[in-house]
Amino acid sequence: MSVFAYTALSKEGRRTSGTLATESRADAIAQLSRQGLQALSIDEARDEAAAQRKAAAAARKTRLVGGVPGRIVEAFTRELANLLAGGVPLSRALALLTRESSNHAARKVWGEIHDDVVGGQSLAEALARWPKIFSSVYVAMVRAGEAGGFLDVVLTQISDFRTRERDLKGRVVAAMIYPIILACLAALVLVFLLTYFIPKFKEIFAKFGGNLPALTRFIVAVSQVLGHYGWIIPIVVVAGFIVGRRFLQTESGRRKFEIALLNIPVLGRIIAHFALVRFARMLGTLIGAGVPLIASLRVAREAIGNQTLADTVVYAIEQVQRGEPLSKALGNSPRLFPASVVEMVAVAEETARLDKELIRVAAAYEADLDRLLRLLVAVLEPLMLFAMAAIIGTVVVGMLLPVFNMQDLIH
Repeated sequence: MSVFAYTALSKEGRRTSGTLATESRADAIAQLSRQGLQALSIDEARDEAAAQRKAAAAARKTRLVGGVPGRIVEAFTRELANLLAGGVPLSRALALLTRESSNHAARKVWGEIHDDVVGGQSLAEALARWPKIFSSVYVAMVRAGEAGGFLDVVLTQISDFRTRERDLKGRVVAAMIYPIILACLAALVLVFLLTYFIPKFKEIFAKFGGNLPALTRFIVAVSQVLGHYGWIIPIVVVAGFIVGRRFLQTESGRRKFEIALLNIPVLGRIIAHFALVRFARMLGTLIGAGVPLIASLRVAREAIGNQTLADTVVYAIEQVQRGEPLSKALGNSPRLFPASVVEMVAVAEETARLDKELIRVAAAYEADLDRLLRLLVAVLEPLMLFAMAAIIGTVVVGMLLPVFNMQDLIH
């Protein structure tokens, strides 16, 4: 019986390390799977003490290296694909990329990956040691490429997918910048009015005495509260952020948040379209690279990025495993797969063009996503301007009302 040091991920995404005493590496993997853990790395050691040292070293590894920018990971993926396609052995290709990297953190990570591969691990296992740099989808695609003997093709597909993904996320962020700037400006103007402008009027009104209008009294009261207890607001915001983050880290909290977002009229449709684009492009890419349909579906499900929507694909995978057509299986998830998409997939299955059709669907819905984003911004801009005008106008009117009733205030 041998001792193995392992590093694995739980269902909640937490990283854990430890040791196992089993007959073989395959038994260790099976034992971890029964415990609900996804093995990232498994190394055999001569004894328990050596295994514990290996497990501790693996657990410390990601803490020793800072983050690697996404553009550098994309360049690494594309260059590795080109080297492998040119006939360069994997170990030598990794050594070349390590030596030529200008980023210290990347050079450290590439070197560790090279050492792991030279030590007998697969590339997927070596990449899985760095979950903050290489996602589970990335590792799963590499594992499929290694198993099928088309690693260079898969790496090229990963690079293209990441580039498109970055462009799509960039358009989403760009579309939301202007509304966010408007909201921040409105908040700053409101704080200025309540903390500087209104206290000046309060001193003037106090000289006249009398009863102020209800709206004016309310605004003055808010100004006083903000002046005396405004320092509490940042604390409340930070505490709320921490509590919200911990809530979203739980399974139930994340699902409740995702469901709430999906139920927002325009935003929910944008999220569903974004998930569909990622799923369709990933599935088409994998099928086009020669990965079997079931394995492709499992990897593409992880690319959706929304657990609530990803759960709808689980039943579809089970149906496909039972022999049902993919189009019929996807038809049971109308929120993620509209009827038009299901129909196109059905036609593609009959004509054996499923990979090309899925890529075309992704492109079509990406264009529709751009239209929805423009619509969202077009709706948000006037709403934000109206809200700013209403709030600031209410404050100004509230402070001018006593001026209009000056005779009633003066005794």
